[in-house]
Amino acid sequence: MAAEPARQAAPSVSAPLTARHEIVWLGEPHAEVRGLVGGKVAPLSRLAARYRVPGGFCLTTDAHQLAVVGGHALPASLQRRVAEAYGRLAEQTGQAQPSVAVRSSAVDEDGAETSFAGQHDTYLNVIGAEAVGAAIVRCWESARAPRVLEYRRQHGLATDGASIAVLVQQLVVADVSGVVFSANPLTGNRDEVVVNASWGLGESVVGGSVTPDTFVVRATGDPAGWQVTVRTVAEKRKMTVAVAGGTREVDVPRLMARQPSLSDAQLREMAGLARDLEATMGWPVDIECAYRDDVLYLLQCRPITTLAAAGR
Repeated sequence: MAAEPARQAAPSVSAPLTARHEIVWLGEPHAEVRGLVGGKVAPLSRLAARYRVPGGFCLTTDAHQLAVVGGHALPASLQRRVAEAYGRLAEQTGQAQPSVAVRSSAVDEDGAETSFAGQHDTYLNVIGAEAVGAAIVRCWESARAPRVLEYRRQHGLATDGASIAVLVQQLVVADVSGVVFSANPLTGNRDEVVVNASWGLGESVVGGSVTPDTFVVRATGDPAGWQVTVRTVAEKRKMTVAVAGGTREVDVPRLMARQPSLSDAQLREMAGLARDLEATMGWPVDIECAYRDDVLYLLQCRPITTLAAAGR
């Protein structure tokens, strides 16, 4: 059984926020500065002390600029610091070689109008300091991919000199992964929470290679607090699982394909989390989360970008 991901404690910070910081940790004040850690990491770091967010560290935009000077490679001094941070994460998790997710976080990512969902590269089940360093470099390089540059052009964003941070975070080897909207993104209904979920890691859901289960949950006055009003169970044919050297998309076992991926109790917990996060952040949220051994983990939190189009 995989070890439970470490909750990120907020270390004490004495250096000023204006100083250069190449590596910061989730839960630190520096990791809430969007210009330093990007739009994906800043809200997650803000939530790390209060919610079950797996521990991790971020290569900041300062680190990216240092790499740009060196031709986008990982300078030896920075590789040493990555190895040290990975070692510290190993101590936190109690694993000699923790499995991590390595994700890009652009400064203008996950805003009110642009999400960059699926644009930058993500690497899952990365193990070892050298492999983490290589994944960081690939994340930096993905910022110059044609699809990313076209997305930027379409949304009126700068295509030159984009600042990219990279999050290295303990991987939750999920039994079930889900995307939860604290308001209905299609209708704009603020009384409904919408959950899309499927077996395994979340890449099959966010990447669109599987048709997930879809649930709509509404708040009620009964003790349970939430009622499932729509339950659409899909035939989930594929799932992403962790394998040696990364991940693989495999067939879902036949008996699981038509089974609901979430129980009503889990749906109520996810809906409660989404609404709590909406109150905390001050805007309707689109979150990614995962269950491992019936424990819910928060992986991402961003604004819903489609509510205006839905007319609400």
